[in-house]
Amino acid sequence: MYQQYPIAETFGIPAPASMKVEGFTPSSNPFVPVEKPYLFRREPLRDALAFFGNPNGDGLYITGPTGSGKTSLIEQVAARLHWGLQAVAGHGRLEFNDLLGQFILTGNGTMKWIDGPLTSAVRHGQVLLINEIDATDPAELLGLNDIVEGKPLLIAATDEVVKPHPKFRLVATGNSAGAGDHSGLYQGVNRQSLAFMDRFRLMEVGYPEPADEMTMLEQAVPTMPVSIRERMIQLANEIRKVFIGGGDSSGLLSITMSTRGLLRWALLSANYKGAPNALAYALDRALVLRGDMAEREAIHRMAQDVFGSDWVV
Repeated sequence: MYQQYPIAETFGIPAPASMKVEGFTPSSNPFVPVEKPYLFRREPLRDALAFFGNPNGDGLYITGPTGSGKTSLIEQVAARLHWGLQAVAGHGRLEFNDLLGQFILTGNGTMKWIDGPLTSAVRHGQVLLINEIDATDPAELLGLNDIVEGKPLLIAATDEVVKPHPKFRLVATGNSAGAGDHSGLYQGVNRQSLAFMDRFRLMEVGYPEPADEMTMLEQAVPTMPVSIRERMIQLANEIRKVFIGGGDSSGLLSITMSTRGLLRWALLSANYKGAPNALAYALDRALVLRGDMAEREAIHRMAQDVFGSDWVV
């Protein structure tokens, strides 16, 4: 049922051959995420593997800017360890009972209980991944407190008590660290209960270093000239600086170029290859059209400064 995976070979990072992490043996489990090409960064991977290996009664809370790879990190670790994963999107109307499950009407007119993502993860030893958990009503999350600590899950609707599987893991992601969004950049973020947050170890995932993003772009669009990829990354970082703010640039942009957006821009540019304004046309569709007119003009001016004569609009 379980199998040891060598870290260096499994995740493509330098590590002693003796370093291994335990996962599940390969199977047809439909809840195991699809394995995709992924560039693992050493520090976030170290924290994730330490948690998968031994949570010590903690959940894992991953904070960082939008599109920095918080969710994909957990998905691709689980994929390579053949670990089932239940993903839930946090939002203001999410209730604890949605996580537990519900009765449904069967074809013969009887009611049947169907496990929700939390119950399934607790029962079968899967990862429960709640994305954007800081958008959820804090009161609805208090029901998770005992589960994180390894206590049984009581399903009041069926009077069943589910003992947590030893491989159950709870992971949450959020653009804030649970204390609310003081930057004003993210709408709908709620301040979470201190008692709830105290049950998590935290890790922060920022945007990759330029060298890492260069590797990602090389994998995504290998035919794109290096000089173009370098300037795409330069522009992405300029946009991020203005988005975060500081000094004269504070508050200029309400949109930003995530790593996900950068890859989208590169792929769209390859799709529109040959058009006289391929880079600008693709940038609009990857990011810029989400902004107002002033923001669109500001980003195109930044692009003109970075690309010079190669920028055609």
